[in-house]
Amino acid sequence: MGSWLTERRLTKIGSRLKALRAELAIVDEQLLYLGDDADDQAIRALVAETAGSSFEARAAQGSFDNMSRHRARVLEEIAQLEVRQDELLDSMTR
Repeated sequence: MGSWLTERRLTKIGSRLKALRAELAIVDEQLLYLGDDADDQAIRALVAETAGSSFEARAAQGSFDNMSRHRARVLEEIAQLEVRQDELLDSMTR
């Protein structure tokens, strides 16, 4: 593979990794808020014992779960890109 092509791919991977790491920082911040909100809503549902408060608690927990899954996907993509980046760097040294 041509050196220029490898460098181009490395540049694209580097840019994507930078964007994903920034997104991960935002997701982590949001998870803190969503986790606290889910806990608060769960406590309110226990105290209030109403259908509305139970619905709000489930919705808050669902938001937290969705963001947790998104975080896992971002981490997985980062790991895959790092492996690909290592492979390209190895190919340049051969």
